[in-house]
Amino acid sequence: MTAPSEAAAGIPDIHFGVVRGVLFDIDDTLVDLEYSMTTALREVSEHLLPGLDQAGWERFGRIFTHETTHYYDRYLAGEITFNEQRLLRGRAALGHFGVELADGVESHQWLSAYMEKQPAYVKAFPDVAPLLDALDRAGIPYGAVSNNVHDYQRAKLDGAGLERVKYLVGTDTLGVAKPDPAIYLEGVRLLGTSPAETLYVGDNRLLDAEGSTAAGLAGVWLNRAGEVVEGFDGTAVSTLADLLPLFV
Repeated sequence: MTAPSEAAAGIPDIHFGVVRGVLFDIDDTLVDLEYSMTTALREVSEHLLPGLDQAGWERFGRIFTHETTHYYDRYLAGEITFNEQRLLRGRAALGHFGVELADGVESHQWLSAYMEKQPAYVKAFPDVAPLLDALDRAGIPYGAVSNNVHDYQRAKLDGAGLERVKYLVGTDTLGVAKPDPAIYLEGVRLLGTSPAETLYVGDNRLLDAEGSTAAGLAGVWLNRAGEVVEGFDGTAVSTLADLLPLFV
C-alpha cells in the first residue's frame, strides 16, 4: 500500500513510499514488558525490602530493566542462560538497597516466584490493536522479530492476546540476534515482501530503527518516552497510532 504524503500530514518524520509489510519488535513495542517485570519484581521482593517507598520501587525497577542490560547481552552472547541473567539483574537491584540474595535455596525461591508471576502481568499496549486492525483491513502482512527465542516470545504474544501476529523470528531461528541483518531479512522473507517495502518498528533506537535500516528496511523508532537524541536523523514516532494514517 502506498503512503501518500497527504495521509501522513501532521505525522513527524514519516516519508515512506510503498509499504507492503510491517515487522515489529515485541518487548516494550507490542507488549509492555517493563510493566510486567516491575510489577512482578515488587511482588516477589517486598518481603526483602519492607518499608521501601514508591520512589525506591521505581529505582529498583529501573536498575533491573534499564541499568543491568549488560547481563542480557551476555545471555545473547551465549555466556549465561536466560534465567541466570534474570538472577544477576535481581541481585544487582537488591544489592543497591543493601540486600544480598544468597546462593542456593533463597535465590532459587526468588527466581522461581518471579518466573511464575511475571507472565501474568504481560499485556499489549493499547495502541497495538488499532494498528493491527488497520493492517488487517488493508491486507498488509505483519510479524515480529525479537532478540529472544521463538517459543518464549510466542507464548508471550499469545498470553498478551496477540495470537494474530502469525510470523515470528527469534534469536534461535537463524542463530543470530539484532542487529545482524539476517534476522530482519528472515522476517521479510516470511512476509513475502521486499526489505525496502517493509517497515520495522521497535523501541530500541540502535537495534530496531538503525539496525533494520542498515539491513535495507524502513526503520521506525518507537520513542514512547520522548527521549531526545542528538544526531538521530531517522524516523521516530511517539505512539503506534502515529502510523495509522499510512494504512487508511
